[in-house]
Amino acid sequence: MLEEDSDETCWNNLENFRVKLISVIDPSRITPYLRQCKVISHDDEEQVLNDPSLVMRKRKAGVLLDILQRTGHKGFEAFLESLELYYPQLYKKITGKEPSRVFSMIIDTAGESGLSQLLMNEIMKLQSTVQEERRKAQELTVWLHTKEDTIREMWVRDSLLHKHQERAQKMKEERDSLSKELRKCKDENYNLAMSYAKQSEEKSAALMKNRDLILEIDSLKHSLMKAEDDCTLERKHTMKLKHAIEQRPSHEVMWEIQQEKELLLAKNQELENTLQQVAREQNLEKSLSNETLENDCSQILEERRELMNTIYSLRKELQRSEVLQDKYAEEKEMLELQCTSLRKDSQMYKKRIDAVMQQMEEVASERDQALLTREQFYMQYSKNLVERDAYRKQIRELGERCDEMQLQLFQKESQLLATEAKLKRLQLELPTPTSDLDDTSSRDSQEVS
Repeated sequence: MLEEDSDETCWNNLENFRVKLISVIDPSRITPYLRQCKVISHDDEEQVLNDPSLVMRKRKAGVLLDILQRTGHKGFEAFLESLELYYPQLYKKITGKEPSRVFSMIIDTAGESGLSQLLMNEIMKLQSTVQEERRKAQELTVWLHTKEDTIREMWVRDSLLHKHQERAQKMKEERDSLSKELRKCKDENYNLAMSYAKQSEEKSAALMKNRDLILEIDSLKHSLMKAEDDCTLERKHTMKLKHAIEQRPSHEVMWEIQQEKELLLAKNQELENTLQQVAREQNLEKSLSNETLENDCSQILEERRELMNTIYSLRKELQRSEVLQDKYAEEKEMLELQCTSLRKDSQMYKKRIDAVMQQMEEVASERDQALLTREQFYMQYSKNLVERDAYRKQIRELGERCDEMQLQLFQKESQLLATEAKLKRLQLELPTPTSDLDDTSSRDSQEVS
């Protein structure tokens, strides 16, 4: 009972370090020692190492600790000796003692021959591991050299890539600058076109204003001439009226004519009265002669009336002819005035047509001059574009040539680096005869540079 209690206390103390043990211990290292001490069997070893359910190393270590816990104090001692052999630092941390490497457990169970066999196996394992480590170290050195070569090649490629990126960035900047220049030229061309259109509009507006002013001046001249003609016509009409008023008979002449008319009427009445008295006196005496006298008197009266009517009609015709003469004179004057106004209008329109034709000739000459200057400008602009394209082509060819030279330089550098790597590799393999190789490498580097 005391032994069982001591075993439980030992394993309970060890349980405090279970997490550390599981995280550090590799079961494949300590299982041969435990089996040599006859603590675990072959089946236990197969269960720990080859169980498909135990994939992780920590789970294998936990199962091994559980199997050892069932073995009691013997398993505890064998486990501590395995820790003393394979994990001395962990042993010191658990027990607080320095590892003495007594191996009493394996000596008791298998004797000194078993211990020596175990130690020889461990030495052989260590030698094989050392050889494996050396082989791995050599492989790692070779791998490192290859990686250095690849790093150099990658460095060369990176430098080439940087160069291409710089070239691409430069070309992009050139494209941006050229696009800015093109946009600037377009803006300048647009501004020039807008200013030219504005100036042409202002010129056309000024020409229209000039034409309108000329038309207003011509209309004012025409209205002035018409007013002058009307004024002269009115002046002549007033002169005619004044002359007619002056030629009109006075009141005294009209009174005398009226008195003469009254006298003539009185005489006519007296003659009629006398004729009636004579007719009455001689009615009885001279009945035959009365008829003759009456006939004569009536004939005389009729002749007199006819003479008066002819005189009156002649006077009317005279007045009508005078009115027609005045009317025809006025019409003649009106026609003369219209003829003069038409002559003046024709002269004015002729001058206006001459001015318009002169302006059209000036506009045509200015248009021809503008077309000529525009053609010259376009020819100069196209010539400048061709020259600029030629210069850009030359610059591009020079840049490509420079890139090709740089690529050749980088290839030479890569070849130089490759030869240097080969020389270093040969120096590592054959350390003695290196002076000639160094001379040849220096010469090669000088030739490449």
